[in-house]
Amino acid sequence: MRNSLDMMWRERAVLVVLLLLLHHISATKDEQQLFCPLSSCGKISNISYPFRLKGDPEKCGEERYELGCENNVTVLYLYSAKYHVQSINYNNYTVRVVDPALQHHNLSSLPLRFLSRSNFSDTYTYTSFYDSDPYQAGLRSYENWELSFSHIVFVNCNHSVGEKGKYVESGEWVKWEGKGYAYAIGGDLKAEDLEVGCEVKLVAPTSLSTFDNHSYSSMHTALNYGFEISWIELACQNLCPHRFCYFASSNQKLKCEGFHTILELLETIIEPGKILSS
Repeated sequence: MRNSLDMMWRERAVLVVLLLLLHHISATKDEQQLFCPLSSCGKISNISYPFRLKGDPEKCGEERYELGCENNVTVLYLYSAKYHVQSINYNNYTVRVVDPALQHHNLSSLPLRFLSRSNFSDTYTYTSFYDSDPYQAGLRSYENWELSFSHIVFVNCNHSVGEKGKYVESGEWVKWEGKGYAYAIGGDLKAEDLEVGCEVKLVAPTSLSTFDNHSYSSMHTALNYGFEISWIELACQNLCPHRFCYFASSNQKLKCEGFHTILELLETIIEPGKILSS
C-alpha cells in the first residue's frame, strides 16, 4: 500500500514539474516581449511582436520576422527579394507590402519579381507551423482558405486579342522584348483563357479588390497599393498549440478547436500509473 502511494505521489510530482516548466517557458517569452519597446521606421511606427527591426534587442520579436530600415523605409524580406512595408495589421495578422520598383505616376513601372499564390507552400496543401514558410498567402477560415490577394497577369501575344473581354491593352506603357501585343489581365487567368500565341510574362499580386479590371491605369494603381500576406500560422501556434486554429471573419478573432491548452493535452497523455510504473 505504501509503495502504491509513493508511486502515485511521484507521478503527480512529475506532472506538476512538467506543467510548471511549460508555464515558465510561456511566461518567460511573454515577459520578454513586455519589455520590448515599439520600433519604428519611416511611416511604420508600430513594429512589435512577431516583428523586430534589425538592431533591436535579441529577445525582441522573432528572427524569421526581422524587418530592415533602408532610407527611412521599412523593408520586408520575402523569398530573397525586398518589399516596402505599407502597413501592419495586428488584428487580422497581415502585413501589406509593395514591390519597390513600382512608381505611382509611371505606368511603365513593373514589379521586379514574378510572384503568385503558388510561391506559398501552404496555399494548396495543409502544412504544419514547423514546415510552413514565415508568411502565408491568406487566412484559414473554418471551412476554407481565404486568399488575401488576387493577381494581375501580364501577357504578350503574337497577334491582336484586344476583342477578348479579359485582355486589356497595355502596350502603350509596357514593352516586352521582341514584337507583339502587350496586355494585362485583372484576376486569375485559367489555362483555357490563355489565347493561342500568347505568353505569360509576369504575374503580380494586389489586395486592392475595387480596381477596374477593364482599365490598365486602374490595375497599375492596384499594384501600387500592394498585397497582404499573413503570419497566421505563428499566431495559431502561440495561441493554441496542438489544436486546429482558424480565423473567424465574423468577429475578427482566432478560434481554436480540440484540446483547450497544452496543459490539458499533457493531462490526457499522462494517465495515473503511466509514468514510472514500468
